[in-house]
Amino acid sequence: MTDFILLHPFDFQDFVRRALNEDEGKGDLTSLSVIPPEQDGKMKLLVKENGIIAGVEAAKMIFEYIEPRARLKVYWRDGTPVSKGDVVFTVNGNYRKLLLAERLVLNVMQRMSGIATKTRALQTICEGTKAKVCDTRKTTPGFRYFEKWAVHLGGGANHRFGLYDMILIKDNHVDVAGGISKAIFSANTYLKKNKSNIPIEIETRSLKEVKEVLKTGMVQRILLDNFSAADTRKAVKRINGLFETESSGGITEKNIRLYAECGVDYISVGALTHHVSSLDMSLKVESL
Repeated sequence: MTDFILLHPFDFQDFVRRALNEDEGKGDLTSLSVIPPEQDGKMKLLVKENGIIAGVEAAKMIFEYIEPRARLKVYWRDGTPVSKGDVVFTVNGNYRKLLLAERLVLNVMQRMSGIATKTRALQTICEGTKAKVCDTRKTTPGFRYFEKWAVHLGGGANHRFGLYDMILIKDNHVDVAGGISKAIFSANTYLKKNKSNIPIEIETRSLKEVKEVLKTGMVQRILLDNFSAADTRKAVKRINGLFETESSGGITEKNIRLYAECGVDYISVGALTHHVSSLDMSLKVESL
């Protein structure tokens, strides 16, 4: 079991149940009509383009739930580079059940692998700097766990899992609260009252707001939102390591290196999970 699974418990059985209810309904009529109920065999996961494989452990759990007799032989583990033509794993079991699991396994693995591949590419561009590429909450409803897991497997960092594990004071919160200082004080008062020590991050929109945060303190990270590279460099210099720094907004493969070289600790990229292509792969029956 991977560290990610241990750190972030997830109800796999419930996920698979809901997915099957959506897909199978009253029965897989195609398999029921053409495949004998007792027929066993082997399938292989074939990669059809280069990338980073992700979702092997998830596939294991999906197969084991649908076909308890399933036996997987893994050749390429999560987080490793794969090439077109590679066989990631083979799986033995009842054909009806393997085919029932096929689409769910592929849907999970293709998207996870696409995200892991994109994450690895961006993190590689930042190589030699201290910047860590991280995700956001711009995830697919109901599928966040897998998308965050894929970022982790691609070598990136998870920003926060939801609204419950970090206080991120964004522009709307600041405006409603009546300003940066008031928002920070309110957040700290809330944590003290509730005896919580989760981290506080605050979004800033200008060097002036960065200055106000430095004057106020009581946060762990400063988010530099939609800053130019020049202003990001100035902000990092002013912050001078007193707080963690994060760049966000309009950062792409073309300019991420520029921001990484400004000295920020994190670069959050929403496109990691909301604008990424799945990695092409297929599950094929081995020759009978």
